[in-house]
Amino acid sequence: MAKYNKKRARELRHDRFRDTTMGFFDRLGDSLEGKGRTILYALGAVLLAGILVITFVRWRNRKADEARQALGRAITVATTDINPTPVAGSGQPSFNTEYERAQRSIDEFQKVATKYGEPYHSEALYFIASNRLVVDRAKGMSELTELSKSSVPEVAALSKFALAQAKESDGKLDEAAQLYTELAKQNNPSVTADTANLRLAKVYNKQGKKKEASDVLFNIVDASRKAKDDKNQPAPISTAAREAASELQKLDPARYAQLPPELPSLVG
Repeated sequence: MAKYNKKRARELRHDRFRDTTMGFFDRLGDSLEGKGRTILYALGAVLLAGILVITFVRWRNRKADEARQALGRAITVATTDINPTPVAGSGQPSFNTEYERAQRSIDEFQKVATKYGEPYHSEALYFIASNRLVVDRAKGMSELTELSKSSVPEVAALSKFALAQAKESDGKLDEAAQLYTELAKQNNPSVTADTANLRLAKVYNKQGKKKEASDVLFNIVDASRKAKDDKNQPAPISTAAREAASELQKLDPARYAQLPPELPSLVG
């Protein structure tokens, strides 16, 4: 009986809703008689458009969450420590060699690149190219070169930075310096001017260009210590600027001594 009462209550509520709704549209139709049909069609079109927009936004958000999770899983694989002896019950992948991990990472990122749109597609391609450097270095370099022209600014900057690092490790210092210089001018949030200039200074040092390296390091630190935030207070010093200060102190103590003192930044 209780079950029936609940069911009947739902039916009655439904009937009241239907009666109220139909009564509203009857009254609306009467008030718009003669021209109501056109207006109701227009209102119906607007309502349908709204439903379609809401449906699309929900679908897009759901796909974006799905893409982020897939990309996260692939990154977890790519950052797994090399460990010939897997930890029992960890549920995590294990790899004997860097080559093995890179190949598995490429496979995982390829799934993301194949299934999802931007920016996840290009981000996955960047990770594929970076891991490809271990499996097929020449092909990885070629892929990074192409991705450095990507229409997704973050992917273009990260790809150019990875390419510069690869050339630096291969001893192609002039080419690496050129790429770091370009990145410093672009000053993308993913690869800031400080980060690019820090690497540029290290390349100069490898080339025996001590003065050029010292100048770049000094400029990074000097600018960071003089920078102000939107409240005209000392701006927080970036990690790259702190590393630049440490490098300058080792490379050229006399030039380091010429830096302005570091002022404490206000937090909050």
